[in-house]
Amino acid sequence: MMTDPISDMLTRIRNAGMARHDRAEMPHSMMKERIAHVLKAEGFVADVRASEGEGARTLTIVLRYGKDQKSAIDGVRRVSTPGRRVYVRHDRIPRVRSGIGLSILSTSHGVITDAQARDQRLGGELICEVW
Repeated sequence: MMTDPISDMLTRIRNAGMARHDRAEMPHSMMKERIAHVLKAEGFVADVRASEGEGARTLTIVLRYGKDQKSAIDGVRRVSTPGRRVYVRHDRIPRVRSGIGLSILSTSHGVITDAQARDQRLGGELICEVW
C-alpha cells in the first residue's frame, strides 16, 4: 500500500532521469498533475500527459535532457509528508540552492512556485524542492 503518492511521483521522476529514460509513468491524481504542470512551466520536464488506461488514468511525464544527456532535474526533495506537514508564511519560504532551484507550494490559489507565492504574498504547504 502506498502511503505517500507525491513522494512516489518524485521518486519515479528522479529514477527515470538517472536511468536516462525518456518518460516516467505513474497513476494519475489531480495534485500530481498540478505539480507536473508547474515542473513543465519552469522547464524541468518537456511535457505532461494524462491518459485513460484499462480502468485507471495514467500520468505520463516526458523528461527533458541537456546536450550532454544530463537530466534537467539534478535533485528533488519531498518536504511536507503525510506524517509531518510543513506550512510556511510567504516571508518564510526558503530559497532552494541559493535561488537556482524552486519550491512548490500548495496554496489557496492552487499549486504554485516559491517565486509566485512571494509575489502574491501567499503562504501554504511546502510540497517539495526541485533543483
